[in-house]
Amino acid sequence: MALSETENGYQGGEEEEADVIVKTCVLGGFSESSETRTLIGSLPEIHEAERVKEVAIEKFKVIMDRYQEQPHLLDPHLEWMTEMLLNFTRSENSPPSLVHLSFKFLFVISKVRGYKIFMQLLPHEVSDVHPVLELMSRQDPKDLETWETRYMLLLWLSVACLIPFDLSRLDGHLESEGVKIREPIMERILAVAKTYLLVSDSPRDAASVLVSKFMTRPDVKHKRLGDFLDWSLTTISQTSAHSVIEIMMLDGVLQSLAKLFKHGKRDDLLQYAPIVLRCLEQKQLSESSEAKLRKIYVKLIQRLGLTFLKPRLAAWRYQRGNRSLAANLAVSHAAAAAAAVSPETEMQEQDEDYDIPEEVEIVIEHLLVGLKDKETVVRWSAAKGIGRVTGRLPQELADDVVGSVLDCFSFQETDNAWHGGCLALAELGRRGLLLPSRLTDVVPLIIKSLSYDEKRGACSVGSNVRDAACYVCWSFSRAYEPKELQPFVTQIAR
Repeated sequence: MALSETENGYQGGEEEEADVIVKTCVLGGFSESSETRTLIGSLPEIHEAERVKEVAIEKFKVIMDRYQEQPHLLDPHLEWMTEMLLNFTRSENSPPSLVHLSFKFLFVISKVRGYKIFMQLLPHEVSDVHPVLELMSRQDPKDLETWETRYMLLLWLSVACLIPFDLSRLDGHLESEGVKIREPIMERILAVAKTYLLVSDSPRDAASVLVSKFMTRPDVKHKRLGDFLDWSLTTISQTSAHSVIEIMMLDGVLQSLAKLFKHGKRDDLLQYAPIVLRCLEQKQLSESSEAKLRKIYVKLIQRLGLTFLKPRLAAWRYQRGNRSLAANLAVSHAAAAAAAVSPETEMQEQDEDYDIPEEVEIVIEHLLVGLKDKETVVRWSAAKGIGRVTGRLPQELADDVVGSVLDCFSFQETDNAWHGGCLALAELGRRGLLLPSRLTDVVPLIIKSLSYDEKRGACSVGSNVRDAACYVCWSFSRAYEPKELQPFVTQIAR
C-alpha cells in the first residue's frame, strides 16, 4: 500500500513537472509589452548614467531572450518598438549617447527576430537615404563600444538603398537644394560597404547584406558590378589569412560574394563566375585551418555552380505528390499519377539535353571534398550544395553524383565522411533526387550508419553518424510512397 502511494505521488509529481515545462517553453504572446514600453520610454532620462544604462540593457535582453524560440510572438509589437527607438535616433536634439543606446536596443530586437524580418520594418523612403548615410559617415569603425550602431545603420542602408529611382537623380535633387555633395550617393554607399567588409566585428556581416542589395540594383550593377568584383578578387588574392585581421577581411569579402551570387540575376553574373571560380581555386581555401573560411568557401562554390546551371527543376526527379498531409489524403493515387505527367513536364524532358559547363564538374568535386571536412558546419553546407546543384543536372550526371556520394561510405573513410555522406543522401532524398531504383544500394549503407561505432583509444566516435542516419530515414519516409520503402522497412526497423 505504501509503495502504491509512493508510486502515485511520484507519477503526480512527474505530471506537475511536465505541466511546468510546457508552461515555461510554450509562450502564448508577448506578455511584457507595457514593461517594454516603459523601459524604452525611459531611455532619454537614463542614457547618461552608465550604471542605470547597463541595467536597462540587461533587463531588455532578458525580456527579449525569452522569445528566442518563438520570435514570431514579437511581430504584433515590433512596429511600435522600432518606431519609438528610431524616433530617438532621428531627433536632432538626441545626444550621441542616446542614439547609441537606442541602436543597442534595436540590435537586441533584430538578433531575436532575425535581421531578414526586422529589416522590413526599417523606414525606406527617398528621404531616409541621405540622413542614414550622413549618420553612417560620422561613425568610427574602430570604436568597440558602438558597433551595434554601425551594424544597424548598415542594415538600414541596405533597405533604404532599394528606392526605385536612379541614384543619380537623388544627387541632382540634393544639389538643387544647395547641399554640397563631396561625391555621388552611389560612390559613397559603395565606399561604406567596402570599408565595413574589412572590419573585424559584426558590422562586417551587415556590410555583406548591403552589398547583396546595393550591387543588384539595375543602375549600380551596370556601372559598378565589374569594378566591385575586381576589387573583391584582388583583396582575396592579396590577403594571406595568416593573422586574425586578414581572416576577418577574407570572411567579409567571401560573405559578400556568396550573398551577391545568391541574390543577383544569373544573366548579370554568369560572365564573372568562371573568373571568381579560378581565383578561389588558386587561393585553396578548402585547405585553410579556419572552419569559418572553409564554410563560406563551400557556400560560395555552390552558388557559383548554381550560376553556371540554368534555373530549373529536374523533370526526372521523384514525384511525391503534395507536401500537405491533408491534400495527400484527399487526392487519390490515380489522380496524383495523372497530374504528374503534364505538357510542362514533357517540355522539360525535351529540354533535358543541354550542355553542362565544365566548371560544374569542378564545383561538384569541391563539394564532395567538403562532405569529408572535419567540421560539421562545412559538411552540412556541402550537403545542401550537393542537393541544390544536383537538382539542376540531367538524370545521367545526377546519378554519377549519387554514386560519388555513396563512395563516402567506405570503411577506409573517417566518421566525418560517413556523416557528410548521410547528410548528402538526406538532402538528395528530401528533394526527390534519389530515385527509388537507387534504394537497393543506399539502404544497406544507411543500416550500417545506424549502428556506426568506431573505437579510438579509450573512447568511440560515431554518434553524429548515427544521428545523421536517422535524419536520412526521416527524409526518406517523407519523400517516398509507402510502397517504395516497404521492402526495406523490416531491415531498417531491426
